Amino acid sequence: MNRCVWLLARLPARPGPAPRHAGAASAVFRSLGGLRHPSRAAASSSERNGGRAPDTSLFVPLHVQPLAPGPEGDIGAELTQPLNKSEVLKILNKFYKRKEMQRLGGENGLDARLFHQAFISFRKYIMESSFLSADVHIILNDICCGAGHVDDLFPFFLRHAKQIFPMLDCMDDLRKISDLRLPPNWYPEARAIQRKIVFHAGPTNSGKTHHAIQRYLAAKSGIYCGPLKLLAHEIFQKSNDASVPCDLVTGEERVLVDPEGRQATHVACTIEMCSVTTPYEVAVIDEIQMIRDPARGWAWTRALLGLSAEEVHVCGEAAAIDLVTELMYSTGEEVEVRNYKRLTPITVLDYALESLDNLRPGDCIVCFNKNDIYSVSRQIEARGLECAVIYGSLPPGTKLTQAKKFNDPDDPCKILVATDAIGMGLNLSIKRIIFNSLMKPSINEKGEKEMDAIPTSQALQISGRAGRFSSVFKEGEVTTMHRDDLVLLKEILNRSVPPIETAGLHPTAEQIEMFAYHLPDATLSNLMDIFVSLSQVDGLYFVCNVDDFKFLADMIQHIPLNLRVRYVFCTAPINKKQPFVCTSLLKFARQFSRNEPLTFDWICRHTNWPLVPPKNIKDLVHLEAVHDVFDLYLWLSYRFMDMFPDANLVRDIQKELDNIIQIGVRSITRLIRASEATSVSGAVAIPDDFSLQRTKVNDRMLNLEDLPAANQEQFSSATKVPGQKRIRGSKALGYKPAEVLSNMKSHGQGSLAARLVREGLLTEEMLKQLEREWQVHHNNNGNFPTGKRDNQNVSKGTGKKK
Repeated sequence: MNRCVWLLARLPARPGPAPRHAGAASAVFRSLGGLRHPSRAAASSSERNGGRAPDTSLFVPLHVQPLAPGPEGDIGAELTQPLNKSEVLKILNKFYKRKEMQRLGGENGLDARLFHQAFISFRKYIMESSFLSADVHIILNDICCGAGHVDDLFPFFLRHAKQIFPMLDCMDDLRKISDLRLPPNWYPEARAIQRKIVFHAGPTNSGKTHHAIQRYLAAKSGIYCGPLKLLAHEIFQKSNDASVPCDLVTGEERVLVDPEGRQATHVACTIEMCSVTTPYEVAVIDEIQMIRDPARGWAWTRALLGLSAEEVHVCGEAAAIDLVTELMYSTGEEVEVRNYKRLTPITVLDYALESLDNLRPGDCIVCFNKNDIYSVSRQIEARGLECAVIYGSLPPGTKLTQAKKFNDPDDPCKILVATDAIGMGLNLSIKRIIFNSLMKPSINEKGEKEMDAIPTSQALQISGRAGRFSSVFKEGEVTTMHRDDLVLLKEILNRSVPPIETAGLHPTAEQIEMFAYHLPDATLSNLMDIFVSLSQVDGLYFVCNVDDFKFLADMIQHIPLNLRVRYVFCTAPINKKQPFVCTSLLKFARQFSRNEPLTFDWICRHTNWPLVPPKNIKDLVHLEAVHDVFDLYLWLSYRFMDMFPDANLVRDIQKELDNIIQIGVRSITRLIRASEATSVSGAVAIPDDFSLQRTKVNDRMLNLEDLPAANQEQFSSATKVPGQKRIRGSKALGYKPAEVLSNMKSHGQGSLAARLVREGLLTEEMLKQLEREWQVHHNNNGNFPTGKRDNQNVSKGTGKKK
């Protein structure tokens, strides 16, 4: 009797006789407080979500274990009878097909996808459990006996759905947490003062940043926020040289100029590291157009809205004026715009370079991949010229050394080969910019590699490096390597830069922690996906791309870390395309999870320190990756000082490594030759007079290695030599069968034959056949052989002249 009383107390109230229709089932569930009025539910859902349903494909169902008999036994079976599982399966399938149940599910947050997943889990749970809770057992028994309706299962189905999809119970809270419609309110210190906003707008080499820095140096206190460590270092040096004490703060480095460790009145930092709580008289935000950057734009938004400074000086492209003005309108602050014009003239030439023989001192060849860098620099030095090399993955110290070498009027190095890394951060004495190609690989929204012409803003940024005001060249020139690119370059440069319309935002650690409180079993990657899906932004903002964050989150998901530590590891600024760096992060996280400090000895063992100068390009690339691993250690050391205790020692060996890399870059052509000597058999070095392979795609000339894989395959098949192994990947650049290269050398680089082979219209055998026929033609006084008889005539000297 006591057991029956206990059971009745647990059962949901079911007033009156067993309901026989859906309306009664709904009434039963509403009596439990678990169901909203349909119209109210629909209305509130629409209001909360701004008319946009969440992406439920991101909702990962949790697993609910089937029940096993407890010490009290199967109470439901004792009160009724054992269930016939075949009959139960029919009831469950009938429940799933009921449109009314699907509608009720939709009113409670279960769209078709979630309803289906929840039902599959519910059915599996019912069928695989060796016993069921008493309330579910009795309901199923009633339905089997005809005393209940299949719709009566809905309350128990929804209870199960909320177990596997816990976000259904807290959707209102999740939407509030991910509401990003009022970013200015996140910065109370900035909103507590009335700031003066000054926008210094102009092209490259217009003096806009110079004027902002002069105001920064004259202020009692100030902060400079730049996109690169190099720029922060430059302002740090310039300030201290001007007797304005200035500290340096980057992700990997802190330099306090005061010997007693007190903070200086001025600070130069990378923009992600700026403080939005420290008051300043003047703040400078450089390269404001990067507020649209899909990965880093959030940092500029944060600085613009959050810096607590009396004056905020913003420098960048005029395309950002309207957006900054609108953003400041939302904070009640006016924007003063100061426009600047370029200080020195720049001319787009009417002719292309066409040959490296036409290089002059002060020339800079801009390439968009390392393979072109290697090939062009090799060809330049084969002509007896020295060249400096700068590309993105080089350490900052090496970039500065190469820039100094190129700028030094007493150094014989007068040519620079660089990627778009020269677009900002380096002062270079360039007379002429030469675009080796105008096509640059990019990643689309689907993560696929695409080739497209560089945008106008980037073309202007790079072109503007020629003829800078502070250099020895007072006029700049721009052209292309290939004649057929020149028209496109002029077209790109003549386009107006489209206005920037939105500013980036990114979820904070606090927001993700609040999400995790409601969804404790979700992975960090899944939390980020759900946050982005539910987030609401107004028309002035967008949520930055979180793919790199999710990549790292998935990579270290199996390592036991608390959420805040996991979040910090996932925000580490590493290149996910470098396997050694990713592996290092994984090992760092694993060591951290064991609460074992990562000591200097540990990092030396991991990187095989000490290292030696590179012997080939592969060695150089590895050294660059090791430098990035040291950067990662230093970055983490400022966030977890006790676990990364040897930052000073690591910084010392990083400086040594920088010197080793500089040795490699100074002799980069020797490394290229060494790499070619050990390359695939059947391939030979790039000839000194051989230009890069190019092919025509959509009326535009492309370098072969820039093509997507499918196009490379098609192009390579046209030039494949029978019996020769085809070279794959990046090794395909600059490699030709020995015989073909020999033939091409004999014909000369600019000949028709050489061009046809480069463009894949001639093969080795075709070229040999042409040579044989041409030789016979000369021997025959001009007659071309047409068969055996002609050959006989040739041998007899009886052919006719044409």
